[in-house]
Amino acid sequence: MAVRRHLLVLLPLFLALAAAAASGEGHGEASAVFVDAASHRFLRDQQGDNQDTSMSLNEVSAAVSVLLGFAPPTSLPAGSSSQLNKVLLPNPFDRPRAVFLLQIDGSHASADSFISETSSIFRTRIEGANSAASGLKDKDELIVIHSDESLDVSGSDYLDNELPNLANWLEGSYQKSSGKLVIPLESGNSLNLLLDKEADLQFATSLVSLLKTIERGIQVHEDFPGIVNPAELLACHFTGIKALESEYGSTEIFKQGTEVVRRAFMKAFESLQGAYKGKIVGLVISTKESSPSLGSIIDAPSSLHISRRLEEASKTNATSAPVLLVRLSLAWITGIILIVSTLMGYLLAYEHATHPRHPPLF
Repeated sequence: MAVRRHLLVLLPLFLALAAAAASGEGHGEASAVFVDAASHRFLRDQQGDNQDTSMSLNEVSAAVSVLLGFAPPTSLPAGSSSQLNKVLLPNPFDRPRAVFLLQIDGSHASADSFISETSSIFRTRIEGANSAASGLKDKDELIVIHSDESLDVSGSDYLDNELPNLANWLEGSYQKSSGKLVIPLESGNSLNLLLDKEADLQFATSLVSLLKTIERGIQVHEDFPGIVNPAELLACHFTGIKALESEYGSTEIFKQGTEVVRRAFMKAFESLQGAYKGKIVGLVISTKESSPSLGSIIDAPSSLHISRRLEEASKTNATSAPVLLVRLSLAWITGIILIVSTLMGYLLAYEHATHPRHPPLF
């Protein structure tokens, strides 16, 4: 099976999610929420005395590394290791090896504002955000799929194809003639976006980027069944909330936008849980300041980088079907020859028994 050309970027796990608040000391307020799968638990239950938890950037990065199936950095202090034990279940042989990261920049809303209250979560503040977190080095077994918000939204083809798909996914509607995107809310109201407004269009574009990220993640995950088991990090950089907050402030539209993001994330995570059979953990990080470090990675040019093992696996997968067909054909032919030979042997033996040949008299 040939590898589909997705936006698949192999990166060192320099968790720029951690650098999301690295815009300066005192300006890097950030919060994070780990979201567990209901069918397969990888996180501890957050006890009452741990509700006001705080973690450093390196600890968040190390937690993601462990969830992806890698060892935490050897430089991690003993106190940080203890902090990881408060978050992760102590089972090193049962890690999801997949993490879905939603990075929300420039919002005053905390990360748990974007998570359903019924979810199994572990919430924390992120402190010490004035320096980058240490991550993994290059790994053959790591795939990073990130969103691309440098989409061309000026052309009618984009509006005609992507926005109707988004509206259908969110059970809303898109009116091409008026450029109006309507997204229903659980409260019974609707968020009405007028796409001739820059902030509304940026919010809709972020939602499209989120949808396309999980679609690519599922497709990539299905490209390598039973061949290799690479760790997968799906990273979506969501700037639409910042656009709404900058344009409308803390008004009803901003609150409705937060509700839409919460619904979109939970819907996306539910789809990923089904595709990954529950072996995935979600992570939402919300920061009050935008991060140039994160943006430099998320906004990298579209390209395809596949590790050597994955490339070899895809070649093996692409040639496995004809090879199996040849082997199966040879097996059938050999089997038929053996059956025919056996039957001929029985027939000759039967003929000899029923019609014995007498030796000549002279």
